[in-house]
Amino acid sequence: MSLDTQTREIIDDVLRNNRVVLFMKGHRQQPQCGFSAKTVAALDMLLADYLHINVLDHPEIREGIKVYGNWPTIPQLYVAGELIGGSDIVLEMFASGELAQALGIDAPQDTTPRIAVGDTAATIMRSARDQREGMAIHLRIDAGWQHTLNLAPLTGAELYTTAGDIDLYMDPWTASRADGLRIGLDESMQGTHFVFDNPNAPPPVGQMGVTELKARRDAGEKFELIDVRGPDEREIACIPGARGWDEETDRHLDSLSRDTLIVFCCHKGSRSQQAAEYLRRKGYRNVHNLTGGIDAWARDVDPSVRRY
Repeated sequence: MSLDTQTREIIDDVLRNNRVVLFMKGHRQQPQCGFSAKTVAALDMLLADYLHINVLDHPEIREGIKVYGNWPTIPQLYVAGELIGGSDIVLEMFASGELAQALGIDAPQDTTPRIAVGDTAATIMRSARDQREGMAIHLRIDAGWQHTLNLAPLTGAELYTTAGDIDLYMDPWTASRADGLRIGLDESMQGTHFVFDNPNAPPPVGQMGVTELKARRDAGEKFELIDVRGPDEREIACIPGARGWDEETDRHLDSLSRDTLIVFCCHKGSRSQQAAEYLRRKGYRNVHNLTGGIDAWARDVDPSVRRY
């Protein structure tokens, strides 16, 4: 099979503009095949953000990428424009530390984290463990600070720590993110689930009102104000000095200290909340969402700004 010019140009452009690209089946949050799921799990331990392309939505890419890299299967991982390989190779490189090296990430030091488990949470864990012979409790904390617990057999390569009579097994990346973690249990009408209080994780996204934003601006405080709306909406109404969110802004944010005060805004606060969560997962520790967005700014601060 040959690769048509248009598809080659599309792939070239994607790889040129994105350092890490995973061609996969399904989405990062919902892989559609086991190989894609395993590859995503490995990448998520190392990176909070990377581009993934669902080849099931793009048949021409699905077939074209196989020709492009002379690799017959999906998923395929590219780093800096170079093909790393498929699922088996990615998993082998993750286990050996070569994947982190290829991504420019320093490997964690082996450590034994201190973890506390609340009494009710320990009771649930103990019961689940005792009902599944040969299984152990595994803790996972990925690069986006998502915490999960599951039961699985031991491979012999895990690190572990003990909290009371609960043994928790984990990979070195999780261990490096887990010191001081407290695990509790939340019981509500929506059900019962574990709660993770991790002092190493970036703080939750803050909520900033429009009057506070104005006061900070009037006081000459330095901060970044990012408007996540598209150019058409920003033409209708905007807060003076706000940056649009584009590739140039992405590069600017990457150059900033992770403690920089960053405020996201949109029309009414929904899209900007998602953008703020995205930046928080990348490790930024002082991220805020503008409550009510540009609509609240026009209503409560500057009536000359058009409402829509």
